[in-house]
Amino acid sequence: MPHRIEKLNHQIRRELSEILQHQVKDPRLGSLLSVTEVTLSSDLRHAKVFVSCICTEEEQQEMLKTLNGAMHFFRKELTKSLRLRYIPELSFHWDDSIARADRLMQLLDQVSAEEKTIPPQ
Repeated sequence: MPHRIEKLNHQIRRELSEILQHQVKDPRLGSLLSVTEVTLSSDLRHAKVFVSCICTEEEQQEMLKTLNGAMHFFRKELTKSLRLRYIPELSFHWDDSIARADRLMQLLDQVSAEEKTIPPQ
């Protein structure tokens, strides 16, 4: 990934986090909602924004619907802080990497516990 795109990914992630934390007062968005990653396309026209929060599946769907519905607000706010010819179209996606990591740790703990119960030969 080119350095410029990587730098913009980080900057957009930081700006969106600030906007969510200080400017958005929507009760449908959990207070612990965080932007975990931003991935820009090579032409800088589209950005996938990955978010995460500890909540139920229904709350996740409601948050994604709310965020995608407010995309134009986020783009407008990004124009104030980014110096780009085109502000990318945003699409919000759920980041399930925390849940997958938790599941992997549970499996490793289970295997470790099973190894302790098997007598050595």
